[in-house]
Amino acid sequence: QVQVVESGGGLVQPGGSLRLSCAASGSIISIYSMGWYRQAPGKQRELVADISTGIGPYYADSVKGRSTISRDNAKNMVYLQMNSLKPEDTAIYYCNIVGLGERGRIDSWGQGTQVTVST
Repeated sequence: QVQVVESGGGLVQPGGSLRLSCAASGSIISIYSMGWYRQAPGKQRELVADISTGIGPYYADSVKGRSTISRDNAKNMVYLQMNSLKPEDTAIYYCNIVGLGERGRIDSWGQGTQVTVST
């Protein structure tokens, strides 16, 4: 079984910054990709950024230039640094892990962390 836990969300003013963290633990053999998704009220979940082995980072146009995704393979962690935050960045941010575990393919999600950008 694989556990995915996000942290680092909160309330921030427009123009501010946040760093989200995600830790994966459990019966993990290897991780192929680690990504961040978000879901705003009344909207579908969307990919924000991900980083895959041998491919490198991908960013949605909405966050490109304002966000940086990075991962620590030794710790099975992924981070999302978000700068110049806008009210439209308000959402629940979810971490997704895709890889191989002792019981086969892993495609696991965390419970999410709330990011609110407001004055």
